[in-house]
Amino acid sequence: MPPRTVVPPPAALDRNIALEVVRVTEAAALAASRWIGRGEEKAADEAAADAMRRALDALLMDGMIVNGDTYGPGRPLHTGETVGSGAGPRVEIVLTALEGRTICAKGGPNALSVVALCEAGGFLRVPDQVYMEKVAVGPGLPPGIIDLDMPAEDMLRRTAGARAVSVADLTVCVLDRPRHGGLIGRLYEAGARVRLIEDGDVSGALATGLPDSGIDLYMGVGGAAQGVLAAAGLKCLGGRMQCRLAPRGDEQFARCRAAGIEDLGRKYDIDDMVRGEVMFAATGITDGPVLKGVRLGPGRAVSHSLVMRSATGTVRSMTAAHDFVKSAAHGR
Repeated sequence: MPPRTVVPPPAALDRNIALEVVRVTEAAALAASRWIGRGEEKAADEAAADAMRRALDALLMDGMIVNGDTYGPGRPLHTGETVGSGAGPRVEIVLTALEGRTICAKGGPNALSVVALCEAGGFLRVPDQVYMEKVAVGPGLPPGIIDLDMPAEDMLRRTAGARAVSVADLTVCVLDRPRHGGLIGRLYEAGARVRLIEDGDVSGALATGLPDSGIDLYMGVGGAAQGVLAAAGLKCLGGRMQCRLAPRGDEQFARCRAAGIEDLGRKYDIDDMVRGEVMFAATGITDGPVLKGVRLGPGRAVSHSLVMRSATGTVRSMTAAHDFVKSAAHGR
């Protein structure tokens, strides 16, 4: 009797997982899309989170959420939660089921559902509910082009010089927050265009890596967990990003100390935040510079997604037509 052939287990981030992960963001985006423009932030958020949790558990993996949507047991997708079937590769996950809760409720632009996976130990652990200072640019630029200790005007000039354009040709994406008033003023004075977004920290940074987005740089202070998620996407796109924790108030400083972070002045590049191979999937909920939103129709919907792998540099744009009648008949 010939010896039995032993089939080795798949690599931790087998390419088939990437194609399955997009089903997760699609499920969350479709669930949230039913609440677009209805003024119900909580309902949209809960619908997206519940759908994402169910989809994650259907994947053949042993997953751990290291930066989640919620910050303790009792709600799906909290930091520290285990997801997946339990059989399969061990992976770490960062995610947001609905980035842009307010804009989804208002029917505004730029809402996304996003998930990134890497091998165990690959993602930077950041404290929950803590701010992070960020700057990002797209691919094809030399090292040192951006630095958080460099004035914004200098980063504009360096980026413009490396791209052989003028500063007036650059567009910088910034969250529209009072804390960014001084930064926005300096960008205007330097001659750059500024695209203000109401929400969507991940998509704002990610847009710098996509040639058709019209965004050249992303600057400002946003969520630390969202910074890691954006770094995962930019690693796949070949972009550059630098971040530094920027806690505000006693509670945020306490969270950093509890997480064992001593050096709050440390600057993190993409390879500090995302080590090894990463897979990234995002699905649009409402229209934005990264993706079109969900188009709902009677008994059907059309979604638009990105699926990316850092190991190969593959970027797939996917348009999917969903038939809710047939899906219900098959229990999906």
